[in-house]
Amino acid sequence: MTANHREPAESSRRTFLRRTVVGAGLTAVAGAGAGTVAASAAGPDPAAVPFHGAHQAAIVRQPRAQAVVASFDVTAENKGELTDLFKEITDRARFLTTGGAPAALGITAPPADSGVLGPVVPPGNLGVVLGVGSSLFDDRYGLAAKKPKKLKPMTMFPNDALDDAQCHGDLSLTLSADSTDTVLHALRDISRATRGGMQLRWKVNGFASQPRPSGTPRNLMGFKDGIANPAESEFDHLVWLADGSGEPAWTKGGTYQVVRLIRMLVEFWDRVSLTEQENMFGRRRDTGAPLDGANEQDVPRYADDPVGTVIPLTSHIRLANPRKPETDSSRILRRAVNYDRGVDSNGNLDMGLIFTCYQQDLERQFEAVQKRLIDEPLVDYISPFGGGYFLALPGVTGSDDHYGRALLA
Repeated sequence: MTANHREPAESSRRTFLRRTVVGAGLTAVAGAGAGTVAASAAGPDPAAVPFHGAHQAAIVRQPRAQAVVASFDVTAENKGELTDLFKEITDRARFLTTGGAPAALGITAPPADSGVLGPVVPPGNLGVVLGVGSSLFDDRYGLAAKKPKKLKPMTMFPNDALDDAQCHGDLSLTLSADSTDTVLHALRDISRATRGGMQLRWKVNGFASQPRPSGTPRNLMGFKDGIANPAESEFDHLVWLADGSGEPAWTKGGTYQVVRLIRMLVEFWDRVSLTEQENMFGRRRDTGAPLDGANEQDVPRYADDPVGTVIPLTSHIRLANPRKPETDSSRILRRAVNYDRGVDSNGNLDMGLIFTCYQQDLERQFEAVQKRLIDEPLVDYISPFGGGYFLALPGVTGSDDHYGRALLA
């Protein structure tokens, strides 16, 4: 077999289906190993993210040091195979976030694990978020009647330069952890276990900067990013879908996910004066404070500055969140990380932001914010090129549950 050999689609699909039949047993063995590891330590590993719950836990937590955001096209041939795919993703995510010893498959079989993390897989503070795109609800699997009410292909806004090869997808997979090898190991593990059921469409590696000197981490323009997120006590009316939302019942506990891949034209940005940069954002670069405040968590006093003498009316923070009663319900939960993809064909740095946010309603929240930001001064220094809209699935509630169970019932 040559290095560039591609397994025939039908053979790959059969391999995937065989693997799902025995997958539960392999996971059980691995789970037993995880218990043994925990028992031999001084207690449970504090770096394990709880996997079971009404919501996907990694949505709530702050961005970790390393991340991968990926999109997949589903290649399962029917609804039964799609169900097997979701069960397999669940089994792998449950094991990877818990950790343990991979199953022993015998000397003639390929290893059950890549070995990147050593003989025992540590949880590594791994978090997993799985979402479904609007294209999954076409005529392949009979799911059209269950399509979330607001789910659609990502809108192209003025000033976007979207590349279809780096947009959309049937599934989104967001992995985050404290180290690069943990997220890459998880991506390889899930990709191998689901070969024949889904195919990678696009992916971007990301990272969250350390707080410098403290507080909210910075983006690659040097400004603190994500200061004004809603409090967790507000998630029930801003983030999570619930009964009475007008959405299909199966979405309860889920949330709409937006991924926007935004290139930052840093060579040009670095030639702009600090005063102009701060006026574009509406915040101090050093402290993150609004231009009329002293600390990053200070609330801008727009009512005292109606004509924008201190914080310009065109500043990013003022347009994104005007802090008016009529725009309060459009707030979003931001979970952005940076990316660096090297150098483009013209010798320019290819770096920027993997903007990710969660909300109850794409139109009321993200799209309302984005429309207010059309033609803001920052558009001269950024170029959105990819991403997608997805519905982050409800959480997996227990060992007898799996991603998308209510959707596929």
